[in-house]
Amino acid sequence: MVYVRRMRGEASFVARWELEGVHGVVVAVDVIRAFTTAAYAFAAGALAIWLVATVPDAIDLAQQIPGALTMGEEHGRRPPGFDFSNSPVAVSRADLKGRALVQRTSAGTQGVIAATSAEWLFAASLVCASATAAAIESAGLRAPTYVITGRFEDTLDDGEEDLLAAKLIERARCGQPLDAHPTAAAVAGTPSAIRILAMGEDHAHPDDVAYATAVDRFDFAIEVERIDGQHRMVTRRDC
Repeated sequence: MVYVRRMRGEASFVARWELEGVHGVVVAVDVIRAFTTAAYAFAAGALAIWLVATVPDAIDLAQQIPGALTMGEEHGRRPPGFDFSNSPVAVSRADLKGRALVQRTSAGTQGVIAATSAEWLFAASLVCASATAAAIESAGLRAPTYVITGRFEDTLDDGEEDLLAAKLIERARCGQPLDAHPTAAAVAGTPSAIRILAMGEDHAHPDDVAYATAVDRFDFAIEVERIDGQHRMVTRRDC
């Protein structure tokens, strides 16, 4: 897989450990499944989602926020004590109206936290692709940097699913055809998608990948705000 560096205003696609000193608009992409799950949680009524780096951080922060729930994974599996796994199907079926959630994942949340120099920061997936593209354009800064959060230095995971999604978002931003159906099919066939579905229903619902590949299911983007050293996701509509 080729990761493209920015040239003369073109978008770039980087791993999270390549984010030092990256300014402007940064879009952390996690399709399977963190920011897909976050989007479905917002659609189910969640008011805000806080992002943290570790499982203990998630439990500690949730205890400080009245009524907060925890969701996410460690190595793809729901940690003990978490209210939800990193499953878009599970959160879509919950009553989250007015609730805050705290999310910890192995890829997506780490990518957001690593973007320390970003002026605008978004969390993205296929289900809010075009809305994310509109939000990027609304920010009015130079071409974005996409963080391929599913890429890991110490494994063979190259984040193919996230790169596919990032390129679709960039096509939307540039007014090009989305190629939504081929992209969704390609994402569903990636090793990450296949591996997740093999984990069992305590950690992944059989329909999680189908939910993750529903391109433009939602009309909102997910923006990340920094508040007192914490990261809070909220929805944003620019289209």
